[in-house]
Amino acid sequence: MLPVLSHRRRSIPVNLARSQEPGLSKSWGQPRNATNTCFQNKSPTKREYPMDFSAFITDFFVWQGSIFKGNIFLIGNPQSDLPPYTEANVCHGGGPLLIHTVGPGENLYAISRRYGVSIDDTQRANLLPNPGQLIIGQSIVIPITAQSHTVRPGDTLFTLSQRYGVTPEALAQANNIPVTAPLIPGTVLRIPQRERTPIEVNAYLEIMGERGRQITRDVGFFLTYMSFFSYQVRANGDLVPINDQTVINEALNQRVAPLMVITNFAEGTFSSEIARAVFTDQTAQNRLFDNIESTLRTKGYRGLNIDFEYIFPEDRELYNQFLRRVVARFRPQGYLLCTAVAPKTSGTQTGTLYEAHDYPVHGQLMDFVILMTYEWGWSGGPPLAVAPVPQVRQVLDYATTVIPANKIMMGMPLYGYDWVLPYVPGGQWARSISPQEAIRLALRYNAAIQYDPRSQAPFFNYYDEQGREHIVWFEDARSAQAKFDLVKAYNLRGVSYWVLGGDFPQNWILLADNFTIRKIV
Repeated sequence: MLPVLSHRRRSIPVNLARSQEPGLSKSWGQPRNATNTCFQNKSPTKREYPMDFSAFITDFFVWQGSIFKGNIFLIGNPQSDLPPYTEANVCHGGGPLLIHTVGPGENLYAISRRYGVSIDDTQRANLLPNPGQLIIGQSIVIPITAQSHTVRPGDTLFTLSQRYGVTPEALAQANNIPVTAPLIPGTVLRIPQRERTPIEVNAYLEIMGERGRQITRDVGFFLTYMSFFSYQVRANGDLVPINDQTVINEALNQRVAPLMVITNFAEGTFSSEIARAVFTDQTAQNRLFDNIESTLRTKGYRGLNIDFEYIFPEDRELYNQFLRRVVARFRPQGYLLCTAVAPKTSGTQTGTLYEAHDYPVHGQLMDFVILMTYEWGWSGGPPLAVAPVPQVRQVLDYATTVIPANKIMMGMPLYGYDWVLPYVPGGQWARSISPQEAIRLALRYNAAIQYDPRSQAPFFNYYDEQGREHIVWFEDARSAQAKFDLVKAYNLRGVSYWVLGGDFPQNWILLADNFTIRKIV
């Protein structure tokens, strides 16, 4: 499992202190699927499955032989000795994953027949231990791979567009019929392949060494950049080194551009004083730049990711000047430059986390800007979704007015939190939890997973062995898709994940189904 967090936005395996409350207050502080599945054979062996979800998928879906309401199931292979994702084993079909919620009286046979897929394919797609045990409210994935559809009574271009993830106009054009034409049962329609939007994808990695190399190998197919967290800046301009050469080499092997991350992080928190020191002491700043340049050159980094947080509000212009000097020093050398910024909803938003992050200046100077759109629900605060869509949308509404959309990377979490109830301010902090662990918890405690339509995030309650009530907010295929839809709606450059290391296979498959990932290496 992931460790307990105290950082305002990140599930990182160190104890980070938080100095301010997060959320919507002015001092908010530290805060699908798979591509369409391609079944080449009716009874595939482990080497014939199109995807490698590895062994954790079995735990995701199966716990003590039971299936519970609210689960979303995706195709997977319960084997762990398969190769990493590649273009050859990520299949792209004619439409998105279809998620079906089980209703009263439904069974696997009726559901499979309804969508024109075989029971075997549906069972394999969901790793159902007992096809006869379906529960009302349970969501199962329908592995639709067809490039054609036989019209049934009640079908319309609109309903088919919803099923296959294409527009009614695209369906009409592909079949040379008017978009308003009624459909005749028995007619075979061609389903056009859905276009995938090209984007860039960044992900942060804290785990170094062999484990970090394996993570990089496993998900490198989906990434444009990998940001290695982090080189901590000291007041005199020194950098605290990290053991990153192994993961840098693997990133390059996977055609992922490694980015060096520098932070004003020290002794468990972000230091306003360290930031001020390197902004104002020219000797320290020159020393810092020399150290950065040496590291970039000798380690093989392709760019610099600046993550300075909790800067004194009055140091806003000092930070802007610092960034201008970074650009003057490193852009002529061909390095990519980006910053990570707090999720602001206006240019006048107050609070130490926000005020020194000048969106217009960052947008003008940087190659791209990472919006840290997560941690509304955080380990030290009340139970909330980590990245509720309405709040993320508010940040994007402002950001896109002052930063070019093609420079914005929207932050996405790969984690959730497990709170003990009742929540008491200053009491026990929530522990961070991966989406896979959340599902295992729900299965273990027979908890029904619910979905909040406003925040567009899943949650559930359970009682532990001590009789304490818990609430878990996490991410799933639906919440990931809701965020991908924002990327398309705002025409953003891409997404940035915090943080690699927890299991969330649906995210990666959905990502590949929605987008084409640009590679620059």
